[in-house]
Amino acid sequence: GVKLEESGGRSVQTGGSLRLSCATSQHAINNLCMGWSREVPPFAREPIAAIEVDGRDSYADSVKGRFTISQDNAKNTLYLQMNSLKPEATAMYYCAADRRWVCGVWLSGGFGYWGQGTQVTVSS
Repeated sequence: GVKLEESGGRSVQTGGSLRLSCATSQHAINNLCMGWSREVPPFAREPIAAIEVDGRDSYADSVKGRFTISQDNAKNTLYLQMNSLKPEATAMYYCAADRRWVCGVWLSGGFGYWGQGTQVTVSS
């Protein structure tokens, strides 16, 4: 398996900011495609961002311009900075990882390793 431990989720007001963290392993941060997805039952899990080993990032249209994915290789940690939050961002957020080629198809799914999730609630 791949160690993926999310943290940082909490309740915030509309317009606020939040940074999620995902603690992982040195192997994962240096060798795997990594990303973030979110889920609101009963809907399917929605991929929202991905980052390649070389740092290139990409985003779903729903979060582009407001969310930023990044990684700190020295700390073996993946981040998701979320700005200008709206109530529709309320969801369980999951850190994800998989082999490098998944970064070419991540919007269609493909991540096979998941953390336990961290809840974000945005109130109006």
